[in-house]
Amino acid sequence: MNYSACTSILIGAQATTDGSVMIGRNEDAKAAWPKHFVVHPAHTATTPQQFVSTDNGFTMPLPLSAAKYTATPEWTDKYGLFEEDGINAFGVAMSATESTYSNERVLGADPLVKDGIGEEAMVTVVLPYVQTARAGVARLGQIVEHYGTSESNGILFADQHEAWYLETGAGHYWVAQRIPDNGYAVVANQMAIQDIDFHDSENFMFARHLQEFVADNHLNPSRGRFSWRDIFGTQDQSDLYYNTPRVWYGQRRFNPEIDQDPQSFNLPFIRYADQLLSIDDAQGYLSSHFEETPYDPVGSGTAEERKRFRPVSLAKTQESHVLQLRPDLDPALAGIQWLAMGVGAQSVYVPFYAGIDATPDAYHLGQATYDSKSAYWVYKLVSVLLDAHYHEAWPTVSAVQKDLRIAFKQSVKQTDAVGQQLSGLELSHYLTQQANANAALGIRRYRELAATLITQATDLGPLNYHQDLNL
Repeated sequence: MNYSACTSILIGAQATTDGSVMIGRNEDAKAAWPKHFVVHPAHTATTPQQFVSTDNGFTMPLPLSAAKYTATPEWTDKYGLFEEDGINAFGVAMSATESTYSNERVLGADPLVKDGIGEEAMVTVVLPYVQTARAGVARLGQIVEHYGTSESNGILFADQHEAWYLETGAGHYWVAQRIPDNGYAVVANQMAIQDIDFHDSENFMFARHLQEFVADNHLNPSRGRFSWRDIFGTQDQSDLYYNTPRVWYGQRRFNPEIDQDPQSFNLPFIRYADQLLSIDDAQGYLSSHFEETPYDPVGSGTAEERKRFRPVSLAKTQESHVLQLRPDLDPALAGIQWLAMGVGAQSVYVPFYAGIDATPDAYHLGQATYDSKSAYWVYKLVSVLLDAHYHEAWPTVSAVQKDLRIAFKQSVKQTDAVGQQLSGLELSHYLTQQANANAALGIRRYRELAATLITQATDLGPLNYHQDLNL
């Protein structure tokens, strides 16, 4: 399994139209590898608990009490759980991971740990046990320092007040930066965090002895600064085609007034958008493929231009999510997990409130072979049909996406109004009911959409021949 292709976005509360903190990511790995969506109920054990990875044998004890949380695990645990993203009962959101790469210098000084924590375990051993985003950073950081990590990764955390981005850069070293309230960041498979202020504990957290490790091993190529990206990251040809263009495009969307090179190694980690950003902007970026540039794979550029850079949204996206934490609401109502199964550009983001107590049956189904009852496969089928005749079919798909986005916005508005009058079990039952209705609507419309696309395609085959009907 090669989990190395994700794209992420983080937005601070003062940078959004409604005061939400948002984190989001595309989970990219394989073109046909279903995801499920579940709710883990809160529980308190009476005997010692332990996590054991089915992937690499990583093992650690767990607290006796675990909070309720949502997650999007794999259809099989053969390679590990990969729960990937969710929101817990305390209103903490987590998305893991953005795969990154450490350079040979740091790995020579502190190699990755074969049975250390990896992507597949992170959400499972962190999210149920923390009450703030900052606590999530601290817990994962402590695990990495103690057990080591088997991979280099970026991990997103958020609550109603702040967003954090944590990066692991060697076997036992990590750093995390708080996203400024009025800022945003887009990340694409590279070390992203730049200069670290070791005296600013409000905005930076890091492994113990990080400075000493770098100094003792002569790892810092700069004079007078400590840039995590320069010390721990890579700068090679693959970055220029696979990674930096996606960061460039996100910053181009949100700061069009700034002229930058898509193959620059100096794109900043933090930017400040020229306008306030909405949930549509976050979802739009994760669904993007270099629209309005020559590099759009389905655009009007030359054949070479259209294949030059790897787009944000692509066929290997298993699911795309934006975790929205809204201000001044109960955590059950404040958090919305916007989940698009399959390819974000061709799917639709369905809203699931953090307070739900169950997920729809269709989101529990789906294995490696197509299954018409699986939510993942319903959305994936439309992608396959669209790709076969993209330009002919896109207007039909786009119209359905627009209708659903409007319907889901109306649902959120109604759910907020009713939900604020409820509490406890009454609230969770209502939120679950609304989630089921939204999920059912999306699946029904996409099944109808698939039927329409199949019917349209019957006249688009290569063996077709338009004859004179008078013959």
